[in-house]
Amino acid sequence: MPDLSTVLLLGMAAMAAGFVDAVVGGGGLIQLPALLLGLPGYAPVHVLATNKMASICGTTTSAVTYFRRVGPDPRTFVPLMALAFLGSTGGAEVATHLSAGAFKPIVLVALVVIGAWVWFRPTLGGETLLRHGPRRHLVTAMVIGAAIGFYDGALGPGTGSFFVISLVGLLGYSFLESSAKSKMANVATNLAALVVFIPQGAVLWRLALVMGACNVVGGYLGARLAVARGAAFVRVFFLLVVGGFIVRIGGEVLGLW
Repeated sequence: MPDLSTVLLLGMAAMAAGFVDAVVGGGGLIQLPALLLGLPGYAPVHVLATNKMASICGTTTSAVTYFRRVGPDPRTFVPLMALAFLGSTGGAEVATHLSAGAFKPIVLVALVVIGAWVWFRPTLGGETLLRHGPRRHLVTAMVIGAAIGFYDGALGPGTGSFFVISLVGLLGYSFLESSAKSKMANVATNLAALVVFIPQGAVLWRLALVMGACNVVGGYLGARLAVARGAAFVRVFFLLVVGGFIVRIGGEVLGLW
């Protein structure tokens, strides 16, 4: 267990991450680097496992909040969650054989394209206008869940944001509806990772529970604010988070930090 000042700083990072993650995804951009800085002497598996345990506390809270206040259709989010769980499990299994560095340029290009697309289409995601009939809608949701779940298991950064924009762009949900469903899918992907990590004894439980409690507070506040402010607010927040990802990952690809 790190010293008290480190725990307090990690708790603040977890609260901020929970807030960002609840609104539009991307909390891992805050929480995981904070853990890497705060736990320099621990193996990566302990950092990743503790991050997932703290994250699932916040994502579960925000998912419940969204479910109660937005009422997303279970015919979409249940298969989305199921395939996200399976995809994340598969991604975790192959993660040790893949180079994260090889993925970063691809992720960077995808984020730039997504950010530009949302920026130049201000009406995108303003309201729910479903694009497909029931069968194609279901198949598309399952493909989204499996593909992004696999990505989360294998790499991870930006998973929530990728869920949001996929549900907006491919299925026609509003940003608010997409945020609600993405949180439920994130619960499934985090749970899948913990199924692997917990039996290995990788979770630092005391720290994870402190950070989890802070993540819960952030997740609850973020979800409440998103519901209160609506899709337009979530769209702006989405662009800010994607911009942050572009700066962070772009700097890594260019070797700036």
